[in-house]
Amino acid sequence: MKKIIVLLLGVCVFSNMGFSLSKPPKKITVSFQVEGNCGMCKERIEESLDKKGIYKAMYSIEKDQVTISYDPRKIGEIQLHNIVAMAGHDTEKVKASNTVYENLPDCCKYRNNKDEWELRKHQ
Repeated sequence: MKKIIVLLLGVCVFSNMGFSLSKPPKKITVSFQVEGNCGMCKERIEESLDKKGIYKAMYSIEKDQVTISYDPRKIGEIQLHNIVAMAGHDTEKVKASNTVYENLPDCCKYRNNKDEWELRKHQ
């Protein structure tokens, strides 16, 4: 009888351990490429990511990279790419629509003048 109780107790403990290991994390941090040129781009990208489930978003103009901390139970990584693209900025996975891109201020247009903008930025 004692062996049965110990055995059942062991099964319960180990089965609960399996469930706790499979829980998704509450916070993940990812970084990915985002096209942008200036402070206005940085502000637009970061503000677009001010959403429920996103803890923090920081864009680096120098690296053309955004770093985002988010709750994967509330939002997915591809959704992050879509949000940035809807703000007018191409990511490594999603391209912004031409309509949204064309409405960006001239200093934020990166598709045709990225090399020219880089030269001016470093002078």
